[in-house]
Amino acid sequence: MRCVLKLLSLFCLFLSVSEHKVIIVGLDNAGKTTILYQFSMNEVVHTSPTIGSNVEEIVVNNTHFLMWDIGGQESLRSSWNTYYTNTEFVIVVVDSTDRERISVTREELYRMLAHEDLKKAGLLIFANKQDVKGCMTVAEISQSLQLTSVKDHQWHIQACCALTGEGLCQGLEWMMSRLRVR
Repeated sequence: MRCVLKLLSLFCLFLSVSEHKVIIVGLDNAGKTTILYQFSMNEVVHTSPTIGSNVEEIVVNNTHFLMWDIGGQESLRSSWNTYYTNTEFVIVVVDSTDRERISVTREELYRMLAHEDLKKAGLLIFANKQDVKGCMTVAEISQSLQLTSVKDHQWHIQACCALTGEGLCQGLEWMMSRLRVR
């Protein structure tokens, strides 16, 4: 009987699906919720400013991501750290048209990266709204965020357009590649 229980336990362990926690953060109006619903429904949904969070499970090639889209208004940013526990990836969505607040994004980014609960988290930056003429390029955003200074986290910056979904799959592929090398 003990042998059967042990085999059953191993079988259940084999079948269990691990979920990878992802938080999606960024300033208000960056496109976080639009990206979340592009991932989950592959379509654009009408969004309003997120008060609190939205959560969806995204499955890619049998890999399960539990994605938390967290409101980006200034009054909500101080609560971001309540979502950090067990986070494997941080997606930072940058509004590529918002040159005035890129320094605020940088400050929030480095505040997050200094948090103990995120010290092992991978960092994916989506440079959103690349379809808008005159927006910052990926290179400009990378320089403004001083990404070459990020040494303790694996990171990737990806151009995207949340409205069309362009570039989003490449970001997910990067996250999947990080899971494979762990």
